[in-house]
Amino acid sequence: MISLNEIKKPISENIDIFEKKFKLSMQSSVPLLDIITRYIIKRKGKQIRPMFVFLSAKICGEINESTYRAASLIELLHTATLVHDDVVDDSNERRGFFSINALWKNKIAVLVGDFLLSKGLLLAVDNNDFQFLKIVSNAVKEMSEGELLQIEKARHLDIKEDIYYEIIRKKTASLIASCCACGAASATENNDVVSKMQLFGEYVGIAFQIKDDLFDYEKSRETGKPNGIDIKEQKMTLPLIYMLNNVDYLERKKAIGIVKYHHNKPDKVAELIERVNNSGGIEYARNKMLEYKNKALILLSEVPDSEAKKSMEQLVMFTIERKK
Repeated sequence: MISLNEIKKPISENIDIFEKKFKLSMQSSVPLLDIITRYIIKRKGKQIRPMFVFLSAKICGEINESTYRAASLIELLHTATLVHDDVVDDSNERRGFFSINALWKNKIAVLVGDFLLSKGLLLAVDNNDFQFLKIVSNAVKEMSEGELLQIEKARHLDIKEDIYYEIIRKKTASLIASCCACGAASATENNDVVSKMQLFGEYVGIAFQIKDDLFDYEKSRETGKPNGIDIKEQKMTLPLIYMLNNVDYLERKKAIGIVKYHHNKPDKVAELIERVNNSGGIEYARNKMLEYKNKALILLSEVPDSEAKKSMEQLVMFTIERKK
């Protein structure tokens, strides 16, 4: 599989400049905030979101100052949602590091999330980037709705496939869609092109989330057993939904019983994972992931060939071939 560094080549200089600008966008006159934001920057992930922004801009035109602001706005708002998510989930860890709430407690974590949100909004307003603001604010709204819809449905364990797609479209795909839309909007005034890139990002985001769901059924390097984390958290993902929809009443009742009452018992979780595998749920989910990947690539094929387009195609492949 091609590395992210290879994929990043056409925009590597832009990413380096972005990192400096993003760091500046988080500055505060409050020393505690500066300590916490420095800690956040040190924990940065693969930078996939900024890559989608810059590659989208380069595909549609030229990267400019507004592209950097678009990438910073998305990262600020997304980081704010992650900080708040860790509080809501009572999570002490993110990407192998202590979460903000684990180190500084919930009250400070919530306030830091609010600060990052306001910095993102001000960055857009101060530069009259109202189109970016509209795109990203809508994504944050959708992410919140998706999370709440998932919580509501998890109580009854009655998620149907169409509801599952609605949840992941809102929770995951809306953010990648906003990356591609903002990147495009920074480089072109053609609204049709911006809409097309937004839809492209949505398809990629759905494929990305299905890949995440599949990780739950793959063997962990440490234990040699499937992770089963989603089952332990009583999340209904595509492989499990497929299995529940394609077995008889008793089998379905038994499976729901494990999710409801035995999700903390490793042997029961392993039993359910085996049933999902035997039902064809894994293969079905993989095929759906490839279907959305292909939809994204078909849309991308409509733009002129370029180095940036080639990298974007590779980034799409990376999202479904990654190992974690």
